[in-house]
Amino acid sequence: MVLIIPFGLVTGFISVTLGYLLGKAGVNAEGVAALVAVSFIPQTWKFLWAPVADLTLTRRRWYALSAVLCALGLAALGTIAPVAASLPLMSAVAFAASLATTFLAMSVESLMAYGTPDEERGRAGGWFQAGNLGGFGIGGGAALWIAEHSSQAWLPGATLGAVCLACCAGLWFITEPQKFERPASVLGSVGQVLRDLWSVVRSRGGFLALLICFLPIGTGAATNLWAAIAADWRAPANTVALVTGALGGVASAAGCLVGGYWCDRMNRKKAYWLFGLAQAACAVAMALSPRTEWMYIAYVMLYAFISGLTYAAFSAVVLEAIGHGAAATKYNLFASLSNMPIAYMTLMDGWAHTRWGVSAMMGVEAAMCVAGIVFFIGMQLALRERHGAR
Repeated sequence: MVLIIPFGLVTGFISVTLGYLLGKAGVNAEGVAALVAVSFIPQTWKFLWAPVADLTLTRRRWYALSAVLCALGLAALGTIAPVAASLPLMSAVAFAASLATTFLAMSVESLMAYGTPDEERGRAGGWFQAGNLGGFGIGGGAALWIAEHSSQAWLPGATLGAVCLACCAGLWFITEPQKFERPASVLGSVGQVLRDLWSVVRSRGGFLALLICFLPIGTGAATNLWAAIAADWRAPANTVALVTGALGGVASAAGCLVGGYWCDRMNRKKAYWLFGLAQAACAVAMALSPRTEWMYIAYVMLYAFISGLTYAAFSAVVLEAIGHGAAATKYNLFASLSNMPIAYMTLMDGWAHTRWGVSAMMGVEAAMCVAGIVFFIGMQLALRERHGAR
């Protein structure tokens, strides 16, 4: 949980802090969504460089190096004025900071894969995502609060950067696992990683795990726009900072722990789409609710809790599928696919909001989720019948 916090801090600063400040400066939801989507690009392709983390430095060294780069990225983002004219530069720096988080996450995911027995993979995924979403909400909200109460524009980014460096202390309590055996040549090592990856993908369970990660189920994409659309509910900055930050972080972390608990007690893929269905229902209810500050607080909190459930289920599904071996590469293939629907749903949410308003935005997200669930269940049944025929 502690080691993954910097990952959440970077995404939270971009989505919550910068999202609100840009919205306040007159940038529309579509523009904010584009910034967030750019920051997700490294997350959707990180499986391409995941073998570097598996084949080179130790996991602890990759973590320390990445934490430093995350801190520098946050500090740099904090010095850029949050106005429309700064979006190209802000997007470039956000992209670089997000790229650094990919290596940080790879090291933590590999440590988790090797250090967790099968019967505890749900709990491990829950604690892991509690740090991720808790860092996103609490860190982003704290930075927004600092931005609203300080005349020093650089202070929010620098503060979160310092927290990233402090998280390195968690490495003292982690034992570096032994590197998996691999050929001496680089090409042979890469080939072994790819064979290890293919063994997961070609299995029925591995394919279904990949499929459910790629579909727009339980993406929590609206979270990236809560700050930008707060004006629809007439929610002031302090309320946004509180519910998308500290309270939202606590709610999502609690959802992660609850979700992880249940994922160890039921089929993990079923838990994934059930939690996604609950999130779609929450989106519909929010679309139909009165546009008041209290409704904003209630539904953002509920949505955050359900997002915690879905994120814990994702990690549990992936840990169940990948085993050991080239753990960073395999985990990040799943993670990359899972970030694609987050990115395209964030863009779709922003597009729908700009054209038709917040009710349409929530309705589109819910409809896409339900369609994804129906498709997954259909594929699951089809593969089950095919497997039985053999």
